[in-house]
Amino acid sequence: MSTDHRIRQANLGDLETIVRHRRMMFADIGHGDPELLKTAEPVYTEWLRERLENGRYQGWLMMAADGTVEAGVGLWLIDWPSGVLDLARFRGYVFNVYTDRSHRRQGFSYRLMQVLLDACVAQGINVVGLHASAEGRPVYTALGFKETNEMRIVLEPHRKESGADPR
Repeated sequence: MSTDHRIRQANLGDLETIVRHRRMMFADIGHGDPELLKTAEPVYTEWLRERLENGRYQGWLMMAADGTVEAGVGLWLIDWPSGVLDLARFRGYVFNVYTDRSHRRQGFSYRLMQVLLDACVAQGINVVGLHASAEGRPVYTALGFKETNEMRIVLEPHRKESGADPR
């Protein structure tokens, strides 16, 4: 990272930048349906505004000397019950990791992730998760992230029963 860059914590005034980064991130990973993004963006913007205000979303931005935001990362503090893996009240979930195309391969995401992980440690957050794009996976692996056994289902409204019985 060049010495003319600095990292600062995001605030409510950065709402539009974070939303723009999210839109561009989705487009870069192949989820760039303009109509879907247009529909989702106001809902996400309101969600983000609420969490920036209550501190459940924390973000960090990589700034050029002229004040231009060139990269960013976000941390969502998820209220989580204690369990066998962790007794902490919150889990961290990383998202909105984005670097403008012209500034990639300069270590910005790696450095931002280090700041995010340091903030987690300082807040007693011991478990941090994320979904990795193919391009981001090497960064997260280098920071110590491991693949887990999580599974997912995306439920469609009014979906028909499959009739399958797992027993």
